[in-house]
Amino acid sequence: MTNTREEANIGVRRGWLALSPMFVFLLSYVAVSVYIGDFYKMPISVALLLASIWAVVVYRGHSLLDRIDTFSRAAGHVNILYMVWIFVLAGAFASLAEKIGAVDATVALTLKLCPMEFVVPMLFFAACFISLAIGTSVGTVVALVPLAADMAQTAGADVPFFVAAVLGGAFFGDNLSFISDTTIASTRSQGCDMSDKFKANLWLALPAALVTLGIYFFTSSGIEPSVNVGDTSYWFVLPYLIVIVAAALGINVTIVLTTGIAAAMVLGLLSGHSAIEMAGFAGTGIESMGSLIVITLMSAGMLGIIKAAGGIQFILNGLTRRINGRRGAQTVVVALVSVVNLCTANNTVAIITVGSIVKKISSRFGIDPRKAASLLDSSSCVVQCLIPYGAQTLLATSLASISPVSTLPYLYYPMALGFMIALSIIFLFPKRLN
Repeated sequence: MTNTREEANIGVRRGWLALSPMFVFLLSYVAVSVYIGDFYKMPISVALLLASIWAVVVYRGHSLLDRIDTFSRAAGHVNILYMVWIFVLAGAFASLAEKIGAVDATVALTLKLCPMEFVVPMLFFAACFISLAIGTSVGTVVALVPLAADMAQTAGADVPFFVAAVLGGAFFGDNLSFISDTTIASTRSQGCDMSDKFKANLWLALPAALVTLGIYFFTSSGIEPSVNVGDTSYWFVLPYLIVIVAAALGINVTIVLTTGIAAAMVLGLLSGHSAIEMAGFAGTGIESMGSLIVITLMSAGMLGIIKAAGGIQFILNGLTRRINGRRGAQTVVVALVSVVNLCTANNTVAIITVGSIVKKISSRFGIDPRKAASLLDSSSCVVQCLIPYGAQTLLATSLASISPVSTLPYLYYPMALGFMIALSIIFLFPKRLN
Protein backbone atom coordinates (compact mmCIF):
# COMPACT_ATOMS: atom_id res chain seq x y z
CA MET A 1 0.00 0.00 0.00
CA THR A 2 2.90 2.34 0.73
CA ASN A 3 4.34 1.92 -2.75
CA THR A 4 0.99 2.72 -4.34
CA ARG A 5 0.62 5.86 -2.24
CA GLU A 6 4.16 6.94 -3.14
CA GLU A 7 3.51 6.38 -6.83
CA ALA A 8 0.29 8.38 -6.68
CA ASN A 9 2.06 11.32 -5.01
CA ILE A 10 5.20 11.75 -7.07
CA GLY A 11 6.57 15.24 -6.55
CA VAL A 12 6.88 17.68 -9.41
CA ARG A 13 10.68 17.90 -9.14
CA ARG A 14 11.09 14.12 -9.01
CA GLY A 15 8.64 13.66 -11.87
CA TRP A 16 10.34 16.11 -14.23
CA LEU A 17 13.77 14.72 -13.37
CA ALA A 18 12.54 11.21 -14.17
CA LEU A 19 11.22 12.47 -17.53
CA SER A 20 14.37 14.44 -18.35
CA PRO A 21 15.88 11.63 -20.52
CA MET A 22 12.93 12.09 -22.87
CA PHE A 23 13.70 15.80 -23.16
CA VAL A 24 17.40 15.03 -23.77
CA PHE A 25 16.32 12.77 -26.62
CA LEU A 26 13.96 15.34 -28.12
CA LEU A 27 16.50 18.15 -27.81
CA SER A 28 19.40 16.15 -29.21
CA TYR A 29 17.31 14.88 -32.11
CA VAL A 30 14.70 17.54 -32.88
CA ALA A 31 16.70 20.63 -31.95
CA VAL A 32 19.78 19.49 -33.84
CA SER A 33 17.67 18.46 -36.85
CA VAL A 34 15.90 21.82 -36.95
CA TYR A 35 19.19 23.67 -36.58
CA ILE A 36 20.85 21.88 -39.51
CA GLY A 37 17.61 21.82 -41.52
CA ASP A 38 17.57 18.06 -42.08
CA PHE A 39 15.70 15.48 -39.98
CA TYR A 40 17.83 12.62 -41.31
CA LYS A 41 21.35 13.88 -40.62
CA MET A 42 21.16 13.29 -36.86
CA PRO A 43 20.77 9.53 -36.28
CA ILE A 44 17.95 8.64 -33.88
CA SER A 45 20.17 5.95 -32.40
CA VAL A 46 22.76 8.54 -31.35
CA ALA A 47 20.08 10.75 -29.77
CA LEU A 48 18.74 7.72 -27.91
CA LEU A 49 22.24 6.79 -26.75
CA LEU A 50 22.71 10.26 -25.22
CA ALA A 51 19.29 10.06 -23.59
CA SER A 52 19.97 6.55 -22.27
CA ILE A 53 23.27 7.62 -20.71
CA TRP A 54 21.51 10.57 -19.10
CA ALA A 55 18.76 8.24 -17.80
CA VAL A 56 21.37 6.10 -16.06
CA VAL A 57 23.03 9.22 -14.59
CA VAL A 58 19.85 10.78 -13.11
CA TYR A 59 18.38 7.56 -11.72
CA ARG A 60 19.55 8.32 -8.22
CA GLY A 61 19.62 6.25 -5.06
CA HIS A 62 21.00 3.16 -6.78
CA SER A 63 24.44 1.84 -7.60
CA LEU A 64 25.71 2.04 -11.18
CA LEU A 65 25.32 -1.72 -11.60
CA ASP A 66 21.71 -1.55 -10.39
CA ARG A 67 20.94 1.27 -12.82
CA ILE A 68 22.42 -0.65 -15.75
CA ASP A 69 20.54 -3.75 -14.59
CA THR A 70 17.25 -1.79 -14.65
CA PHE A 71 18.01 -0.55 -18.16
CA SER A 72 18.99 -4.03 -19.39
CA ARG A 73 15.97 -5.77 -17.88
CA ALA A 74 13.62 -3.33 -19.62
CA ALA A 75 15.48 -3.67 -22.93
CA GLY A 76 15.47 -7.46 -22.61
CA HIS A 77 11.80 -7.77 -21.70
CA VAL A 78 10.10 -10.73 -23.38
CA ASN A 79 7.81 -8.44 -25.42
CA ILE A 80 10.78 -6.44 -26.72
CA LEU A 81 12.77 -9.53 -27.68
CA TYR A 82 9.72 -11.05 -29.36
CA MET A 83 9.41 -7.84 -31.36
CA VAL A 84 13.07 -8.14 -32.34
CA TRP A 85 12.48 -11.70 -33.57
CA ILE A 86 9.63 -10.47 -35.75
CA PHE A 87 11.76 -7.62 -37.10
CA VAL A 88 14.46 -10.13 -38.07
CA LEU A 89 12.01 -12.44 -39.84
CA ALA A 90 10.22 -9.53 -41.54
CA GLY A 91 13.55 -8.15 -42.80
CA ALA A 92 14.59 -11.51 -44.22
CA PHE A 93 11.22 -12.04 -45.91
CA ALA A 94 11.03 -8.53 -47.39
CA SER A 95 14.55 -8.75 -48.84
CA LEU A 96 14.06 -12.25 -50.27
CA ALA A 97 10.75 -11.31 -51.87
CA GLU A 98 12.21 -8.17 -53.40
CA LYS A 99 15.34 -9.85 -54.78
CA ILE A 100 13.47 -12.72 -56.48
CA GLY A 101 11.18 -10.20 -58.24
CA ALA A 102 8.04 -10.39 -56.12
CA VAL A 103 7.69 -6.60 -55.89
CA ASP A 104 7.93 -6.18 -59.68
CA ALA A 105 5.44 -9.01 -60.20
CA THR A 106 3.00 -7.46 -57.72
CA VAL A 107 3.25 -4.06 -59.40
CA ALA A 108 2.74 -5.58 -62.86
CA LEU A 109 -0.23 -7.70 -61.74
CA THR A 110 -1.92 -4.73 -60.07
CA LEU A 111 -1.47 -2.54 -63.13
CA LYS A 112 -2.78 -5.30 -65.39
CA LEU A 113 -5.95 -5.74 -63.33
CA CYS A 114 -6.80 -2.03 -63.24
CA PRO A 115 -8.24 -0.12 -66.23
CA MET A 116 -5.91 2.63 -67.44
CA GLU A 117 -8.63 5.28 -67.81
CA PHE A 118 -8.71 5.47 -64.01
CA VAL A 119 -4.97 5.87 -63.61
CA VAL A 120 -4.85 7.83 -60.34
CA PRO A 121 -7.37 5.62 -58.49
CA MET A 122 -5.43 2.68 -59.93
CA LEU A 123 -2.19 4.02 -58.47
CA PHE A 124 -3.85 4.48 -55.07
CA PHE A 125 -5.31 0.96 -55.20
CA ALA A 126 -1.97 -0.48 -56.34
CA ALA A 127 -0.16 1.26 -53.48
CA CYS A 128 -2.76 -0.04 -50.99
CA PHE A 129 -2.38 -3.61 -52.26
CA ILE A 130 1.40 -3.57 -52.51
CA SER A 131 1.97 -1.95 -49.12
CA LEU A 132 -0.46 -4.40 -47.52
CA ALA A 133 1.52 -7.22 -49.09
CA ILE A 134 5.07 -6.08 -48.39
CA GLY A 135 4.39 -4.29 -45.08
CA THR A 136 6.41 -1.17 -45.79
CA SER A 137 5.40 2.25 -47.03
CA VAL A 138 9.01 2.99 -48.04
CA GLY A 139 9.18 -0.11 -50.25
CA THR A 140 5.90 0.83 -51.89
CA VAL A 141 7.13 4.37 -52.56
CA VAL A 142 10.31 3.04 -54.16
CA ALA A 143 8.32 0.62 -56.32
CA LEU A 144 5.58 2.97 -57.55
CA VAL A 145 6.66 6.64 -57.41
CA PRO A 146 9.00 6.53 -60.46
CA LEU A 147 6.18 4.88 -62.40
CA ALA A 148 3.63 7.46 -61.13
CA ALA A 149 5.90 10.38 -62.08
CA ASP A 150 6.37 8.94 -65.60
CA MET A 151 2.59 8.50 -65.94
CA ALA A 152 1.92 12.11 -64.92
CA GLN A 153 4.53 13.51 -67.30
CA THR A 154 3.21 11.36 -70.15
CA ALA A 155 -0.32 12.65 -69.55
CA GLY A 156 0.80 16.25 -69.00
CA ALA A 157 -0.80 16.07 -65.54
CA ASP A 158 0.15 17.38 -62.10
CA VAL A 159 3.00 15.18 -60.80
CA PRO A 160 2.34 15.87 -57.07
CA PHE A 161 -1.27 14.66 -57.57
CA PHE A 162 -0.02 11.28 -58.82
CA VAL A 163 2.68 11.01 -56.15
CA ALA A 164 0.18 11.82 -53.38
CA ALA A 165 -2.01 8.92 -54.50
CA VAL A 166 0.95 6.55 -54.04
CA LEU A 167 1.87 8.06 -50.67
CA GLY A 168 -1.66 7.72 -49.31
CA GLY A 169 -1.97 4.13 -50.50
CA ALA A 170 1.45 3.28 -49.08
CA PHE A 171 0.28 4.29 -45.61
CA PHE A 172 -2.89 2.21 -45.95
CA GLY A 173 -0.71 -0.90 -45.97
CA ASP A 174 1.71 0.51 -43.41
CA ASN A 175 -1.28 0.88 -41.09
CA LEU A 176 -2.90 -2.52 -41.78
CA SER A 177 -0.20 -4.96 -42.91
CA PHE A 178 0.63 -7.86 -40.61
CA ILE A 179 4.35 -7.49 -41.30
CA SER A 180 4.51 -3.70 -40.89
CA ASP A 181 6.82 -2.61 -38.07
CA THR A 182 4.11 -0.20 -36.83
CA THR A 183 1.64 -3.10 -36.56
CA ILE A 184 4.22 -5.21 -34.75
CA ALA A 185 5.11 -2.38 -32.35
CA SER A 186 1.51 -1.36 -31.59
CA THR A 187 0.19 -4.89 -31.01
CA ARG A 188 3.13 -6.01 -28.90
CA SER A 189 3.03 -2.86 -26.75
CA GLN A 190 -0.71 -3.29 -26.08
CA GLY A 191 -0.67 -7.08 -25.74
CA CYS A 192 -3.16 -8.01 -28.47
CA ASP A 193 -3.12 -10.26 -31.52
CA MET A 194 -2.36 -8.81 -34.94
CA SER A 195 -5.52 -10.30 -36.46
CA ASP A 196 -7.68 -8.64 -33.78
CA LYS A 197 -5.98 -5.29 -34.25
CA PHE A 198 -6.48 -5.70 -38.02
CA LYS A 199 -10.23 -6.06 -37.52
CA ALA A 200 -10.38 -2.99 -35.28
CA ASN A 201 -8.23 -1.03 -37.72
CA LEU A 202 -10.39 -1.99 -40.67
CA TRP A 203 -13.26 0.09 -39.24
CA LEU A 204 -11.05 3.15 -39.63
CA ALA A 205 -8.85 2.42 -42.64
CA LEU A 206 -11.35 0.84 -45.05
CA PRO A 207 -13.95 3.69 -45.03
CA ALA A 208 -11.10 6.23 -45.34
CA ALA A 209 -9.64 4.30 -48.30
CA LEU A 210 -13.02 3.99 -50.04
CA VAL A 211 -13.71 7.71 -49.63
CA THR A 212 -10.23 8.48 -50.96
CA LEU A 213 -10.72 6.15 -53.90
CA GLY A 214 -13.98 7.93 -54.72
CA ILE A 215 -12.29 11.34 -54.59
CA TYR A 216 -9.54 10.17 -56.95
CA PHE A 217 -12.15 8.75 -59.35
CA PHE A 218 -13.95 12.10 -59.56
CA THR A 219 -10.82 14.26 -59.72
CA SER A 220 -8.84 12.27 -62.29
CA SER A 221 -11.29 11.69 -65.13
CA GLY A 222 -9.79 12.21 -68.57
CA ILE A 223 -6.19 11.38 -67.61
CA GLU A 224 -5.04 8.45 -69.74
CA PRO A 225 -1.24 7.97 -69.91
CA SER A 226 0.22 4.96 -71.67
CA VAL A 227 2.53 2.73 -69.61
CA ASN A 228 4.50 -0.42 -70.37
CA VAL A 229 5.30 -2.40 -67.22
CA GLY A 230 7.09 -5.24 -69.00
CA ASP A 231 6.69 -9.01 -68.72
CA THR A 232 7.02 -10.89 -65.45
CA SER A 233 5.88 -14.14 -63.87
CA TYR A 234 2.92 -13.65 -61.57
CA TRP A 235 3.96 -16.73 -59.59
CA PHE A 236 6.30 -14.44 -57.67
CA VAL A 237 3.27 -12.80 -56.01
CA LEU A 238 2.68 -16.11 -54.17
CA PRO A 239 4.87 -15.39 -51.06
CA TYR A 240 2.92 -12.18 -50.41
CA LEU A 241 -0.42 -13.93 -50.85
CA ILE A 242 0.66 -16.69 -48.46
CA VAL A 243 1.64 -14.13 -45.82
CA ILE A 244 -1.61 -12.14 -46.18
CA VAL A 245 -3.89 -15.20 -46.09
CA ALA A 246 -2.04 -16.95 -43.26
CA ALA A 247 -1.94 -13.79 -41.14
CA ALA A 248 -5.63 -13.10 -41.78
CA LEU A 249 -6.39 -16.61 -40.49
CA GLY A 250 -4.79 -15.64 -37.17
CA ILE A 251 -1.72 -17.88 -37.45
CA ASN A 252 1.19 -16.79 -35.25
CA VAL A 253 3.21 -14.10 -37.03
CA THR A 254 6.52 -15.95 -36.62
CA ILE A 255 5.03 -18.98 -38.39
CA VAL A 256 3.50 -16.73 -41.05
CA LEU A 257 6.82 -15.03 -41.81
CA THR A 258 8.79 -18.28 -41.71
CA THR A 259 6.33 -19.78 -44.22
CA GLY A 260 6.69 -16.70 -46.43
CA ILE A 261 10.49 -16.98 -46.27
CA ALA A 262 10.31 -20.65 -47.24
CA ALA A 263 8.00 -19.88 -50.19
CA ALA A 264 10.28 -17.07 -51.39
CA MET A 265 13.34 -19.33 -51.14
CA VAL A 266 11.67 -22.13 -53.13
CA LEU A 267 10.63 -19.69 -55.89
CA GLY A 268 14.10 -18.15 -55.88
CA LEU A 269 15.79 -21.53 -56.26
CA LEU A 270 13.38 -22.53 -59.04
CA SER A 271 14.08 -19.28 -60.89
CA GLY A 272 17.82 -19.91 -60.99
CA HIS A 273 19.21 -18.31 -57.82
CA SER A 274 21.69 -20.41 -55.86
CA ALA A 275 21.19 -21.32 -52.20
CA ILE A 276 24.09 -19.09 -51.16
CA GLU A 277 22.57 -16.17 -53.08
CA MET A 278 19.25 -16.69 -51.26
CA ALA A 279 21.09 -16.76 -47.94
CA GLY A 280 22.79 -13.49 -48.91
CA PHE A 281 19.44 -11.90 -49.75
CA ALA A 282 18.02 -12.94 -46.37
CA GLY A 283 21.13 -11.68 -44.58
CA THR A 284 20.85 -8.29 -46.26
CA GLY A 285 17.26 -7.98 -45.04
CA ILE A 286 18.17 -8.96 -41.49
CA GLU A 287 21.03 -6.47 -41.42
CA SER A 288 18.70 -3.73 -42.70
CA MET A 289 16.73 -4.14 -39.47
CA GLY A 290 19.81 -3.48 -37.32
CA SER A 291 19.13 0.21 -36.76
CA LEU A 292 15.47 -0.41 -35.88
CA ILE A 293 16.45 -3.16 -33.43
CA VAL A 294 19.01 -0.91 -31.72
CA ILE A 295 16.43 1.89 -31.50
CA THR A 296 13.88 -0.53 -30.04
CA LEU A 297 16.28 -1.86 -27.39
CA MET A 298 17.55 1.56 -26.31
CA SER A 299 14.03 3.05 -26.27
CA ALA A 300 12.80 0.19 -24.09
CA GLY A 301 15.79 0.48 -21.73
CA MET A 302 15.46 4.25 -21.39
CA LEU A 303 11.72 3.98 -20.76
CA GLY A 304 12.40 1.24 -18.21
CA ILE A 305 14.51 3.65 -16.16
CA ILE A 306 11.97 6.46 -16.62
CA LYS A 307 9.28 4.11 -15.33
CA ALA A 308 11.40 2.91 -12.38
CA ALA A 309 12.15 6.53 -11.44
CA GLY A 310 8.43 7.40 -11.41
CA GLY A 311 8.27 9.27 -14.70
CA ILE A 312 5.53 7.14 -16.28
CA GLN A 313 3.34 7.46 -13.19
CA PHE A 314 3.97 11.22 -13.15
CA ILE A 315 2.75 11.50 -16.76
CA LEU A 316 -0.26 9.35 -16.01
CA ASN A 317 -1.16 11.46 -13.00
CA GLY A 318 -0.93 14.63 -15.07
CA LEU A 319 -2.75 13.33 -18.15
CA THR A 320 -5.53 11.49 -16.39
CA ARG A 321 -6.28 14.13 -13.77
CA ARG A 322 -8.85 15.81 -16.03
CA ILE A 323 -9.86 12.87 -18.20
CA ASN A 324 -13.54 12.05 -18.09
CA GLY A 325 -14.23 8.58 -19.44
CA ARG A 326 -13.02 6.67 -22.46
CA ARG A 327 -13.41 9.50 -24.97
CA GLY A 328 -10.96 11.67 -23.07
CA ALA A 329 -8.56 8.77 -22.59
CA GLN A 330 -8.60 7.90 -26.28
CA THR A 331 -8.03 11.55 -27.18
CA VAL A 332 -4.96 11.56 -24.93
CA VAL A 333 -3.67 8.39 -26.65
CA VAL A 334 -3.98 10.06 -30.06
CA ALA A 335 -2.37 13.29 -28.82
CA LEU A 336 0.56 11.46 -27.19
CA VAL A 337 1.63 9.43 -30.22
CA SER A 338 0.98 12.35 -32.60
CA VAL A 339 3.18 14.78 -30.69
CA VAL A 340 6.02 12.28 -30.36
CA ASN A 341 5.71 11.45 -34.08
CA LEU A 342 5.95 15.14 -34.95
CA CYS A 343 9.13 15.35 -32.91
CA THR A 344 10.80 12.16 -34.17
CA ALA A 345 9.45 12.00 -37.75
CA ASN A 346 9.27 8.21 -37.31
CA ASN A 347 5.96 6.49 -36.61
CA THR A 348 7.50 3.24 -35.36
CA VAL A 349 9.70 5.06 -32.85
CA ALA A 350 6.70 7.12 -31.72
CA ILE A 351 4.67 3.97 -31.04
CA ILE A 352 7.53 2.29 -29.19
CA THR A 353 8.13 5.44 -27.13
CA VAL A 354 4.57 5.89 -25.85
CA GLY A 355 3.38 2.27 -25.98
CA SER A 356 3.83 1.50 -22.29
CA ILE A 357 2.17 4.78 -21.24
CA VAL A 358 -0.80 4.10 -23.52
CA LYS A 359 -1.18 0.60 -22.08
CA LYS A 360 -1.52 2.05 -18.57
CA ILE A 361 -4.04 4.66 -19.71
CA SER A 362 -6.04 1.98 -21.53
CA SER A 363 -6.04 -0.28 -18.51
CA ARG A 364 -7.19 2.51 -16.21
CA PHE A 365 -10.01 3.77 -18.45
CA GLY A 366 -11.22 0.51 -19.94
CA ILE A 367 -10.00 0.96 -23.53
CA ASP A 368 -9.88 -2.35 -25.39
CA PRO A 369 -6.22 -3.19 -26.17
CA ARG A 370 -7.20 -3.78 -29.81
CA LYS A 371 -8.70 -0.30 -30.05
CA ALA A 372 -5.66 1.20 -28.30
CA ALA A 373 -3.29 -0.51 -30.77
CA SER A 374 -5.46 0.68 -33.65
CA LEU A 375 -5.41 4.28 -32.41
CA LEU A 376 -1.64 4.17 -31.90
CA ASP A 377 -0.94 2.84 -35.39
CA SER A 378 -3.55 4.91 -37.25
CA SER A 379 -2.72 8.23 -35.56
CA SER A 380 1.00 7.83 -36.12
CA CYS A 381 0.42 6.97 -39.79
CA VAL A 382 -1.71 10.11 -40.26
CA VAL A 383 1.01 12.33 -38.84
CA GLN A 384 3.85 10.53 -40.64
CA CYS A 385 2.09 10.87 -44.00
CA LEU A 386 1.27 14.57 -43.57
CA ILE A 387 4.59 15.90 -42.28
CA PRO A 388 6.80 17.08 -45.19
CA TYR A 389 9.97 15.93 -43.40
CA GLY A 390 8.86 12.30 -43.03
CA ALA A 391 11.11 9.71 -44.68
CA GLN A 392 8.39 8.49 -47.04
CA THR A 393 7.49 11.99 -48.28
CA LEU A 394 11.11 13.01 -48.68
CA LEU A 395 11.88 9.82 -50.60
CA ALA A 396 8.80 10.09 -52.83
CA THR A 397 9.26 13.76 -53.69
CA SER A 398 12.97 13.23 -54.28
CA LEU A 399 12.27 10.38 -56.73
CA ALA A 400 9.73 12.58 -58.53
CA SER A 401 11.89 15.74 -58.33
CA ILE A 402 9.14 17.83 -56.68
CA SER A 403 8.84 19.86 -53.45
CA PRO A 404 8.15 17.92 -50.21
CA VAL A 405 5.14 20.17 -49.52
CA SER A 406 3.65 19.92 -53.02
CA THR A 407 1.78 16.67 -52.29
CA LEU A 408 0.05 17.98 -49.14
CA PRO A 409 -3.17 19.29 -50.80
CA TYR A 410 -3.74 15.88 -52.45
CA LEU A 411 -3.12 13.61 -49.44
CA TYR A 412 -6.78 12.68 -49.06
CA TYR A 413 -6.22 9.32 -47.36
CA PRO A 414 -4.49 10.53 -44.16
CA MET A 415 -7.06 13.34 -43.90
CA ALA A 416 -9.92 10.85 -44.24
CA LEU A 417 -8.24 8.47 -41.78
CA GLY A 418 -7.84 11.30 -39.26
CA PHE A 419 -11.55 12.07 -39.64
CA MET A 420 -12.42 8.40 -39.02
CA ILE A 421 -10.24 8.37 -35.89
CA ALA A 422 -12.13 11.39 -34.57
CA LEU A 423 -15.49 9.74 -35.31
CA SER A 424 -14.38 6.50 -33.62
CA ILE A 425 -13.57 8.44 -30.45
CA ILE A 426 -16.76 10.52 -30.48
CA PHE A 427 -19.07 7.56 -31.13
CA LEU A 428 -16.88 4.95 -29.41
CA PHE A 429 -16.85 2.47 -32.29
CA PRO A 430 -16.28 -0.30 -33.14
CA LYS A 431 -18.59 -1.50 -30.39
CA ARG A 432 -17.79 -5.16 -30.92
CA LEU A 433 -14.29 -6.36 -31.71
CA ASN A 434 -14.82 -10.12 -31.35
